[in-house]
Amino acid sequence: MQLTGIHHLTAISAKPRENLAFYTGLLGMRLVKKTVNQDDVSAYHLFYADGKANPGTDLTFFDFPAAPERRGSNSISRTGLRVAGESSLGFWRDRLRKAGGHAGDVVEVDGRLTLPFEDQEGQRLVLVDDGGAGSASPWERSTVPAQHQIRGLGPIVLNVHDVARTEQVLTGVMNMRRVRDYAAPDAPAQVHVFAMGEGGPAAELHVIEQKDLPMARQGAGGVHHVAFRTHDDVQYHAWTQRLNELGIPNSGEVDRFYFRSLYFREPNGILFEIATDGPGFASDETMETLGEKLALPPFLEPRRKQIEAGLKPLG
Repeated sequence: MQLTGIHHLTAISAKPRENLAFYTGLLGMRLVKKTVNQDDVSAYHLFYADGKANPGTDLTFFDFPAAPERRGSNSISRTGLRVAGESSLGFWRDRLRKAGGHAGDVVEVDGRLTLPFEDQEGQRLVLVDDGGAGSASPWERSTVPAQHQIRGLGPIVLNVHDVARTEQVLTGVMNMRRVRDYAAPDAPAQVHVFAMGEGGPAAELHVIEQKDLPMARQGAGGVHHVAFRTHDDVQYHAWTQRLNELGIPNSGEVDRFYFRSLYFREPNGILFEIATDGPGFASDETMETLGEKLALPPFLEPRRKQIEAGLKPLG
């Protein structure tokens, strides 16, 4: 029983209009689903992905009117976005700086070229050269040339107070494997790399232990949770059974319509999700029109008028 990689990552924005402009306009990602937080329908849930909304490419945002994140330990501290090749990193460095973005320099980290940057709310991101491995689905209407478009997520960086407790869950419960450690220029301690499935940047967690940091407080510019891919419902049910047999508190199975979810917290308090690859975002929209209107799963559709009245226009 193996997780195959990062499924999606969900972050928090207090400025949904600016968020939409940044991720679709500057980063050139496709808005593949404009929907609501199913647990709080007063908030948008925006999904940005590649041209075909493939699992593993979704960077999503809850629209919460929250104060800025207080950075600290026991949090997801940086989100990797994969691109292909050194020339793409040069393209992005110039593009981000021209737009006034907070972009660093291209540096090699863990044997890969990277470019750290932040969005307008301080969301910490990094472009990672994945060597062009695997398939890519560029979006033909993107503001970014196809060869430089973001290919997907990974790796994801976690900061924790106690790496041993996190490792126990990653390897002992989630069947990940610890593959290496490395020193990063901006990390005060060794970074421990855990891999899923076939490995590679799309299937890695990088974990840093920092006992001296205060605990992070979630808010705008921070991350809410990270989700991991499981191929189908059979595997999904098996993961539910595994968590229950091990006595790990969890949400139970949750049908999000576009995928099935299972939530639990690792020992340092970071929220994890296991999510199925399907049914997918084309379940209620055509692939050609993804993200063009407010999409609601069938169980929320009877409340559409009420929900739409409570949402602010995105422009």
